[in-house]
Amino acid sequence: MKHINVALFAPHAGCPHQCSFCDQRTISGQMTPLTPAAVHEAAQTALASLPAGAAADGEIAFFGGSFTLLPQAEQIALLEAAHSYIKDGCFRGIRISTRPDGIDPETCALLRRYGVTAVELGAQSMDDRVLALNRRGHTAAQTAAAHAMLRTFGFETGLQMMTGLYGSTDTDSLATAQAICALRPDTVRIYPTVVLAGTPLAERMQAGAFQPQTLADAVALCAKLLPLFEAAGIRVIRVGLHASRDVEAKRIGGAYHPALRELAESRILLDRARALLAGRPAGSYTLTVAPTSRSKMTGQRRCNLTALAAEGYRCTVCARDGLAPYEIHISAT
Repeated sequence: MKHINVALFAPHAGCPHQCSFCDQRTISGQMTPLTPAAVHEAAQTALASLPAGAAADGEIAFFGGSFTLLPQAEQIALLEAAHSYIKDGCFRGIRISTRPDGIDPETCALLRRYGVTAVELGAQSMDDRVLALNRRGHTAAQTAAAHAMLRTFGFETGLQMMTGLYGSTDTDSLATAQAICALRPDTVRIYPTVVLAGTPLAERMQAGAFQPQTLADAVALCAKLLPLFEAAGIRVIRVGLHASRDVEAKRIGGAYHPALRELAESRILLDRARALLAGRPAGSYTLTVAPTSRSKMTGQRRCNLTALAAEGYRCTVCARDGLAPYEIHISAT
């Protein structure tokens, strides 16, 4: 059964900084403050629309802003509203996102008291130079310390990273991923940078001081990051921003696509097919993959097969049960 999240957004709430890339109101599509009444409404709407018991393993999730830097009275009011559904067994727990500098023992104790089960930290980078250039207001060491503290209190942990930030390269993004793997969070989200009008990053871009990452470059990088996390046993639960009309309307640059993860997985399969075909004579081949990988191996608008054909390999794709997601068997035809 698909995991259920009741996603609630508190744009910029509690956040003490204006990061170079950030416009949470556009990303979340929400302009008004989050209230306990909105928590109840969202939870009840979800429960009414789902089959009985379908949400029991789901979570009420507070995203956007920096939840633990809200005034404590506001945190408690929102948590109490959500916790009532946890106590009743309607949902399994509460998930929040916050900043690494928004974690301390008192905060962790409060979150545990009100049924929070998972905490995601916006690490974004593990390179202090990149963090400073993008006005994050915290260091990589603070991310590591906050993550360790969350583990001590028994939370499921998630780390969020960004690619294509101002001053960032593929090299430091790969190093960030390796540093995150060393911390061993339960989950990771990968967000290629999207440049939104009105942000400090947009001003840099328009002044010619910043060249955004292209979609093709982001896909190629994410095709390296996904296997790295998967090999470390870390679930990647999101690649790229959710599809949003608001984001599409305000985007002036950067890597955005509603199916960015699928593009990255398709690129992984293309790279692996190329490696397996290397050294073979030009000709016709059959690529056999798992049923769930068939369309990804083919690529959007058959782009992978077109790329291989340009290199002399005329390929067809077939599927067979029992293969791993990125496993490819090649036979001459």
